[in-house]
Amino acid sequence: MSSAPNHGTVNVPEPDLSGRPGSPLSIAGHVQQVFSHVKIENLVAGLSGGVVSTLVLHPLDLVKIRFAVSDGLDFRPKYNGILHCMKSVWLQEGLKGLYQGVTPNVWGAGSSWGLYFLFYNAIKGYTKEGRQTELSATEHLVSAAQAGILTLTITNPIWVTKTRLVLQYNADPTGKQYKGMIDALVKIYRHEGVAGLYRGYVPGLFGTSHGALQFMAYEELKRDYNKYKKVASDAKLNPLEYITMAALSKIFAVATTYPYQVVRARLQDQHNRYNGVIDVISRTWRNEGPVGFYKGIIPNLIRVTPACCITFVVYENVSRFLLRQNE
Repeated sequence: MSSAPNHGTVNVPEPDLSGRPGSPLSIAGHVQQVFSHVKIENLVAGLSGGVVSTLVLHPLDLVKIRFAVSDGLDFRPKYNGILHCMKSVWLQEGLKGLYQGVTPNVWGAGSSWGLYFLFYNAIKGYTKEGRQTELSATEHLVSAAQAGILTLTITNPIWVTKTRLVLQYNADPTGKQYKGMIDALVKIYRHEGVAGLYRGYVPGLFGTSHGALQFMAYEELKRDYNKYKKVASDAKLNPLEYITMAALSKIFAVATTYPYQVVRARLQDQHNRYNGVIDVISRTWRNEGPVGFYKGIIPNLIRVTPACCITFVVYENVSRFLLRQNE
C-alpha cells in the first residue's frame, strides 16, 4: 500500500558548503582571503605621510586651487604669479589666510593616503597570492585604480569642504559662508543634500587614473632600479632613492592627468554653477582655450612633487618599522 503524500512539510535545500564557486562558503573564503591582506600598519603609515606633507605644504595647495578657478569673476583677487598670490594672502589675511581649509585638507590627505595604501596593498597582496612571479605593470595599474575608487568614495565630501573653505575671499560680496570644516559639511548637506557633498565625484573618478599611473610608475621604477642593483625587488632603498622614485612618478602622473583637477575644482566652486562635467569642459575651452585646463599646474607641481616625496619617504619608513615591530 502506497503512503500518502506529505503535504505538511516543506523541503528546504541543504546549504551548499561544498566550496564550489558561488557558494556561500566560497564567497566567505574569498572575503577572508582579501581581508587577510589588510594591514593597519599601512593605514597608519599612509596617514602619517599624508598629514606631515599637508601641514608643510598647504599654502601651495591654496594657491593652486585659486589659480585653477580664476575665471575672471570681478570679486576674485587677481594674481600675477605664485609669490604674488602668497604675498597678497599673507598681507590681507596673515598666516591664517594661507592655512584656510587646512583642517579638511589634513583630514582629506591623511585619510586618503592612509586608505589608499591600505586598499592598494590589500588588493596587491590578494592578486599576488600563491604566485611566484612579480605583478605586471598592468596589474599594479588596476590595483591602484581600484584602491583609488574606494578611497574617493569615502573621502569626496572632505575634499568638497576643503575647496569651499579655500575659496572664501575677503572681497566676496556674499561674505564668508563657512566657519570651519564641520560647519561647511553641515551647511552643504542642508542646502545641497548628498549631491552637494559629492560634487566633482565624476571627474574625481577620472582622477583615480592619476594615482594609478603614479603607483604603477613608482612600483616599476623601484623594481627596475633594484634589478639594476642586483638586489631583491622589494629591497629597502635609502631616503634619496625613495625621493627620486616618488618625484619622477608624480611628475609623470601630473603631466598626464592635470586637466581633471581644474574641472573638479570648478565643479566644487561655490561661486559658479555648472550643469556637469561637459558644461565645465565646454565653457572652459570656449572662454580660455587649452591653457584653461592647465591653470595652476606650476604651483601644483611645486606643491605635489615635494608632498609626494615627503609622503612616500614617511610611509616607507613608518610601515617598515611597524611591520617589523609586529613580526
